Amino acid sequence: MHSNAALRVELFAVLASLGVDQSFVLVALGVVAAALAVYLLVRPTVLRVAAGVGSAVVGALLGFVALPALAWAGLASVPNSGDRTWTTLGCAAVGLAVANLFRSRWPRKTIAVVAILAFAAAALVAADAQPGATHPAASASPPDPRGERGQVADIGTDYASTWSRPASVPVTGELRTVHMAAPSSHFPARDAKLYLPPAALVDDPPVLPVVYAFGGQPGQPNNMFASGHLAATMDAVAAANGGIAPIVIAADQLSRSDRNPMCVDSPLGNSADYLLHDVRAWIVSHFRVSSDPAAWSIIGFSQGATCAVQFASGHPEMFGSALAVASQLAPTLGDDATTIKEGFGGSAAAYGAAGLTTIMRAHAPYADSVLVLGVGQNDAKYTPYAKVLASAATASGMHVKLLVSPGTTHDWFTVRYVISQGFPIIAAHLGLRASALPEG
Repeated sequence: MHSNAALRVELFAVLASLGVDQSFVLVALGVVAAALAVYLLVRPTVLRVAAGVGSAVVGALLGFVALPALAWAGLASVPNSGDRTWTTLGCAAVGLAVANLFRSRWPRKTIAVVAILAFAAAALVAADAQPGATHPAASASPPDPRGERGQVADIGTDYASTWSRPASVPVTGELRTVHMAAPSSHFPARDAKLYLPPAALVDDPPVLPVVYAFGGQPGQPNNMFASGHLAATMDAVAAANGGIAPIVIAADQLSRSDRNPMCVDSPLGNSADYLLHDVRAWIVSHFRVSSDPAAWSIIGFSQGATCAVQFASGHPEMFGSALAVASQLAPTLGDDATTIKEGFGGSAAAYGAAGLTTIMRAHAPYADSVLVLGVGQNDAKYTPYAKVLASAATASGMHVKLLVSPGTTHDWFTVRYVISQGFPIIAAHLGLRASALPEG
């Protein structure tokens, strides 16, 4: 998720961890920014006022074209109207402040510099307040789950046969924070987010399906729940299946927000080993799960979608399905040379083998694999990728569905739309009913 939206998610993850409410920050910054703008606009001569207004107009024009230009260059996603509006206003205000750095005394210059920071922060917060981008809330959950007994059962996807449903089952699941050790990979993962469906919260839970969930980069494990509204989706699945729904583990595939190990084992970290072995070992030691790959799936967005396709296509013996929103065509650090050098130890051959279509061809024909691909209608960069992957997956024997989110770009609107429309397909392969899911 290489976008301004990702930056906003990171900002509010920090604010949430400090217990700061977004609405308070928005109002406070708005008042400060407005006061600073009035101060900077008032100058002793008409000429200086005109210079300030002219600089603001130039800033507004630059702001208006900046995000579309970055999107055209492939350096950002296509902006929505809210992003573009607040970028334009923010740049206009910054232009006004810049004009005050000239032909002024040092107190005004100092205030102008402070104003530039305040205007930028206010625009960022205001853009985040628009519908579509939500942010993680601080978790008050205990660090470990309740410790259900671990078991791997050879039951396929017949979960109902493994329990006697009690008279009272919770209506909704629970979201918890867990720490998982990494004895195999030694990957320095951050704490994961874990969704336990209602059926997992009773004294004698059934065997349950498992879904991995990955956000993009930069990002945090909580993003799929905070911005993707995944817990609400799983609650809806549980409601349609008598409390049974997937255990969802949002494990950390990055180790930190500014790092991208690309879900491979490399000098950047043994991300693949961690996710495929350490995380899976933790899951099977804590919960009753099925040995059938059909009972295991992956959901991902952007860089996380690439990971989802990597694992589902490269390890059909482990994962029977994946839902990937805006996947890349291969693990990447931005360009081939950097990716090969830093992520693959200088081996162009290893990098080539990690391409998603290459992985598909190597494992074809797939016996029983489902792949749901999604992309925003206005996502010019990732739409061609989705079409290439859909064609390659179909040719490799996968059951493929390509979904296009109307009117959206590389954003969380797209994620929620694709999950609402696409997860019923994944649920059916998991052996569950989910005909209508909330879009959030």
